[in-house]
Amino acid sequence: MTTVVLADDEALLRKALAALLTLEDGITVVAEAHDGESAVRATLRHRPDVLVIDLEMPGVDGLGAVEQIRRERPDQVVLMLTRHARPGVLRKALRLGVQGFVSKSAEPAHITSVINTLHGGRRWIDPDVSALAVVDDCPLTDREIDVLRATGDGYSAAEIAGRLHLAEGTVRNYLSHAMQKTQTRTRHEAARYAREHDWL
Repeated sequence: MTTVVLADDEALLRKALAALLTLEDGITVVAEAHDGESAVRATLRHRPDVLVIDLEMPGVDGLGAVEQIRRERPDQVVLMLTRHARPGVLRKALRLGVQGFVSKSAEPAHITSVINTLHGGRRWIDPDVSALAVVDDCPLTDREIDVLRATGDGYSAAEIAGRLHLAEGTVRNYLSHAMQKTQTRTRHEAARYAREHDWL
């Protein structure tokens, strides 16, 4: 029996997917989570075979949650659900050890198949996800993306520094570089520009 923790902030989608996965032979959804923080808690508590987590959630997003989980469970198998395959995000996820990427529009039977593939020790990146991520025209570094994402979530430079374990001056340097690269005047404009170009 493959145990799964399912994390997604969209309650309707999460409940529907949990119900459908439970109908599949060999899969048990042991917990559901509605945001990154609860995904971390549920994963560390239940220690599932596979964590199925949405990339984009309020607060701590999917990547942030995986990063926290990896500190406690470095071998945790992760399947990430996403609507947008931004190259920088895909690179960061792979560096964090995410084994699978599937589009949120995929059929439940396909998601089940991928869960079994990952539990069997293999990787899976959907062709439609990888195709969208091939062209990388983003000039921002991963750290610049991190600080812009936090800016877009409403955090101040000091708060970003605390969340990312960086010096505040370092955060301001990243923000300055990002503004130069996006040719914007403020960090909020830079964050908006980056989101509009699917870089965050």
